Amino acid sequence: MKINHALAMALSALSAGLLISCVKPADDNKAPEVDSQKVAQDSAASTSAAEKDSSGDKIAAVDISAETEKTYLTHVANDIVIPAYADAAKQSDLLHDLAQKHCQQAPVSGDDLQALRDQWLVLAQAWAGAEMINFGPATASMSNLYINYYPDERGLVHSGVADLIAANPKLTAEQLANESAIVQGVPGLEEALYANDSLDAAQCAYVMSASSALSTRLKDIEKNWQQNATNLLAIDKTADSDQGLNQWFNSLLSLVETMKSNAIDQPLGLTGKAKGHLPAATAEQSRAIINAKLATLNEALTDPVLTAILGSNNENEVADNLSTALADATTLLAQMPEDLEAADKATQQELYDHLTTITRIIKRQLIPTLGIRVGFNSTDGD
Repeated sequence: MKINHALAMALSALSAGLLISCVKPADDNKAPEVDSQKVAQDSAASTSAAEKDSSGDKIAAVDISAETEKTYLTHVANDIVIPAYADAAKQSDLLHDLAQKHCQQAPVSGDDLQALRDQWLVLAQAWAGAEMINFGPATASMSNLYINYYPDERGLVHSGVADLIAANPKLTAEQLANESAIVQGVPGLEEALYANDSLDAAQCAYVMSASSALSTRLKDIEKNWQQNATNLLAIDKTADSDQGLNQWFNSLLSLVETMKSNAIDQPLGLTGKAKGHLPAATAEQSRAIINAKLATLNEALTDPVLTAILGSNNENEVADNLSTALADATTLLAQMPEDLEAADKATQQELYDHLTTITRIIKRQLIPTLGIRVGFNSTDGD
């Protein structure tokens, strides 16, 4: 089952859509016709008070001092970024401990298996939050693919995990760490825990090894941030550039765009032919993952320190618009089924439209207000 690392990384990059230059423009995937009622609804939504996109008014950037920027970025590192990785590592440790406890006597089923699944979902949500950090050691080393190999458009995780368990019934964490990204991390654990009604000894060995290897990877990322936050967020360069602010807010924008495209639009086939699958599809818990991402965005974009910066020119409209848009999306999501595929198309489209609104506010209001710029890797076709 062991795969050549160069080939594994190439497969990972291709499936995860990292080759940005190969992504089709949004128009290529759009359905050719929509009904007039839908056009009217979209038009009304896009001209709401929260999205003054066509007003032509130039947005005045707030005056952010180097010291204020430094204080904010330090807060981001210490109170948002590092705790996100720490929580994911903690939840992986808890899953490992639970697996050790319940796997003493295989097979594992019933309440014991459900306890493992419940903890997996907490772990998956924790990582969904940490994915907002779209730069730094996790992405630079491509560790993010070993943590969450998604989107898995070719169904490689399903067959890969089954083959690995069959070939290595006494798998160790050290052995797993040398395997492909396809058989590791959150999706691999989901496959092992949800694809079977019970866990035999070999499957138990995989769950223990995968959770241990995942914890090690997450703790390494957390430690790297603890040691290098100043450099990673350019906290010591605020007098010379806005590099840190650019990285942080474009990372949040990337989260919305990627979620909107890979986790909503493509798997549900909203603007084109369906491709791939929803997050946590085997567990049928896609709502929980999307909700965790929205909660993360809400925490970061309605953060009191950021709100104070935005309100420094006595203009709180951007913060209010963000808060309203995030609340609207969260409220709608709470009314949808746990498996978003089971929702009707109109509601799925409404969620997609809410995410488009959030994207536009970040791009056209928040980023200009902060005096920074949208990064070149922005891929959303709003």
